Amino acid sequence: VWIFGYGSLVWRPGFEFTSRKVGFIRGYSRRFWQGDTFHRGSEKMPGRVVTLLEDCGACTWGVAYEVRGEQIAASLDYLNMREAVLGGYDTKLVKFHPQEKDAEEPILALVYIATPQNPSYLGPASEEDIAAQIIVSSGCAGHNIEYLLRLADFMRYFCPQAEDEHLFSIEEALISILPCLYYTEESLEES
Repeated sequence: VWIFGYGSLVWRPGFEFTSRKVGFIRGYSRRFWQGDTFHRGSEKMPGRVVTLLEDCGACTWGVAYEVRGEQIAASLDYLNMREAVLGGYDTKLVKFHPQEKDAEEPILALVYIATPQNPSYLGPASEEDIAAQIIVSSGCAGHNIEYLLRLADFMRYFCPQAEDEHLFSIEEALISILPCLYYTEESLEES
């Protein structure tokens, strides 16, 4: 079984796997439109994590993990809790295209997608509003800023040819807000 990750799964799968491949799926755009009240946020301050939006001309880069034998049940149980129960994601099968030049046919992979029907779905917002929400959110897996920056770093280092305007615009908005927050905190401490 192959499992495609396009958010925190790219750097922290949390399950045993046999192999992994960087690549993409077609027909989807990655969006920070899913709320998170457990891993990267709280009930009072939900974080923003990614989901996929159907988009015929787009492709989303990430990592596909191959799980075999005893790894299958353990990984699916773990992901069901992490993504479906705690995250509100549904599963879908997609065609994964490995980055390798000598790659064979696309691989059928399982992917977790949060739809607008789930209670944690936040939907669209401006890059500035998403960045502002990310800055103030933290959950049991860490700060929401870490989530955004690790995802941006993954894209830069493993998929430098790929474009993800939504992701990098939010990162840029976050970086432009942070010096203001730092300055404000410094000013408060001095007074």
